[in-house]
Amino acid sequence: MQAEKMWKVSTGKGVKVAVIDSGVNADTPSLKGQVLLDEVPKAVAYRATDDYLGHGTTMAELIAGTGAGGGLKGLAPGAKIVPYRAEFDGFKGGAEEKKKTPDATEAIRAAADTDAEIINMSFGAQGPSSKEEAAIQYAASKGKLLIAAVGNDGQGSGDTIGYPAAYHYVVGVTASDEAGSVSQFASAGGYVDFAAPGQDFPGWCDATFRSYCDDVNGTSAAAAIASASAALVWSAHPDWTVNQVTRALIDTAGRNWPKNKPGKYLGYGAVRPRMVLENSHYDPGPANVDPLAKENGGDLLAKSASGSSGSSAPSASTPSQAPAKGSTGGTSAAGSSAESSSDSNTLWIALGAVAAVIVIGGGGAAVMRARRAR
Repeated sequence: MQAEKMWKVSTGKGVKVAVIDSGVNADTPSLKGQVLLDEVPKAVAYRATDDYLGHGTTMAELIAGTGAGGGLKGLAPGAKIVPYRAEFDGFKGGAEEKKKTPDATEAIRAAADTDAEIINMSFGAQGPSSKEEAAIQYAASKGKLLIAAVGNDGQGSGDTIGYPAAYHYVVGVTASDEAGSVSQFASAGGYVDFAAPGQDFPGWCDATFRSYCDDVNGTSAAAAIASASAALVWSAHPDWTVNQVTRALIDTAGRNWPKNKPGKYLGYGAVRPRMVLENSHYDPGPANVDPLAKENGGDLLAKSASGSSGSSAPSASTPSQAPAKGSTGGTSAAGSSAESSSDSNTLWIALGAVAAVIVIGGGGAAVMRARRAR
């Protein structure tokens, strides 16, 4: 991704990324001064910087780590992290602590009401939830860029994309290796929007924070890299809306197939923020037009204004609720409006070396599939 070259133009400064995860340890050398605990709404701030798995801290470092003290340096070291500790599989705590810890849906809604531009969700569940979907629509209506991991089911059924990645208005990210090959563990399907590096990172694999583990892999990491990529672009163009940032990532993604034919494995291709940053004359297109409106089922705010969305999203005609950086909030592949499920959320990361199968550029078009209809 030529990070050093990109950092001459943008480091992500001025952009805030909400990380909804297992918590974020703000005291690792790489994250000191990078975590904005005071900006977490009090109702969901319980132990936000106590990471019970190490997963959330790894994601935060991949996004905005400074590399200090020999730590992980993220792709957007100038960005800031707003931490949200939610209850996921592997949660450690008794009944009282579970009661105090928000679920992912509560965290999404809380993050939507802050000035964080990007919400990173490196987690998922097999079944959709009507409550979570409503929270996603609410956050999108506030102009947030919602980014989620698609899941690590590639060696299972393969085509099972997790939620929230499969909802409308969420950018679903799959994992690739440094050669641009899609990871064998990565889920595939009609809800994949982009590919980003997701293999062979060092990372925290437990809550002791004594040392990094080698070979951390997963679409979790890929989602974090995609969030950092968006932060670099938004920092360089702070006046752009969420639609323009998303359009820029789509237009410049690495692929060898038509832009209007995204595939089930790679979506629109590999995120390449460098292609935006090095072009001072890049035209991001209209600010108020969702580049993925067709896949998202139309314009979210227009639907909510007419009362047809059926969600708790605010009306587009309410000036006090207009997002600071965006006016439509629509950014993702087709999702689902299925009824709620009791499936618990899982953090999408796997430890250990894995193989890679489908290569971007060399034969990538041969594995293209039409995106699923809603």
